[in-house]
Amino acid sequence: MAETTTMAGTSKAANDAQEAMKKQIAELRREIAKINRTLSDRAGEAQGWYEGAAERASRAARQLRSQAHTVTETVQQNPGTISTAMMLGGVLGVLLGIVIAKSSEPERRWF
Repeated sequence: MAETTTMAGTSKAANDAQEAMKKQIAELRREIAKINRTLSDRAGEAQGWYEGAAERASRAARQLRSQAHTVTETVQQNPGTISTAMMLGGVLGVLLGIVIAKSSEPERRWF
C-alpha cells in the first residue's frame, strides 16, 4: 500500500512537472513570436532606409556623370583656354610655394 501511494505521488509529481514544462514552452513560443514580429518590423524599416539611400546615391551618381560630361565638352571645345588656365595655375602655385618657403626659412648670417 505504501508503494501505491509513492507511485501515485511520483505520477502526480511527474504530471505537475510536465504541466510546468508545457507552460514554459508556451511562454517561450509567445516570446519567440514577439521577437519575430519585432525583427520583421525592423527589417521593414531597414529595407526602407536602404531603398532611400540607394535612390539618393543613384541621383548623386547621375548628377556627377552629368557634370563630368559638361566639363569634358567644355575642355574639348576650348583646349587653348583650358591649357592657359592650367599653366597660369601652375605658375601661381610655384610662385606661392617660393614665397612660403622664403618666409618660413630663417635668415642665414655668417658672422
